[in-house]
Amino acid sequence: MTRLLILFLTASPAAAWEFTPGLPCVLRHASDTAAIELTYDPTRPLYTVTVSQAAPFDSAPLFSMSFVGDRPLQISTDRHIPSRDGRSVTVSDRGFGNLLNGLQYNDRVAAILGTAEVSFSLAGAAPAVAAFRNCKVEAGV
Repeated sequence: MTRLLILFLTASPAAAWEFTPGLPCVLRHASDTAAIELTYDPTRPLYTVTVSQAAPFDSAPLFSMSFVGDRPLQISTDRHIPSRDGRSVTVSDRGFGNLLNGLQYNDRVAAILGTAEVSFSLAGAAPAVAAFRNCKVEAGV
């Protein structure tokens, strides 16, 4: 969480989508107002997505992500978990196909919790999402 907050506080408005291989594999993006981080641990297997902003999110029964572009999509869940300070919300699941499709094939994503809406450009996201999809456990030495 501290890494995500540091990334959020030091990010520039034009920050790129970044993929980092490893255990877990990580896909990150930050704007001047918010950050999004996906992780995937292929040994479990388990995906997470965390959206963060400077102000605390409202409490709400549903967390949604709405994708705008060539393949519009809206997904939602009631299985989200807010951070202790309320500035982040995390969802974990064993499959993120719709989420990854939304990120890879659209122009914009909005994460919505209560009245709070955090929006990210998906410009340049496709290559990083494709690399994230290929996350695998490397053979040990």
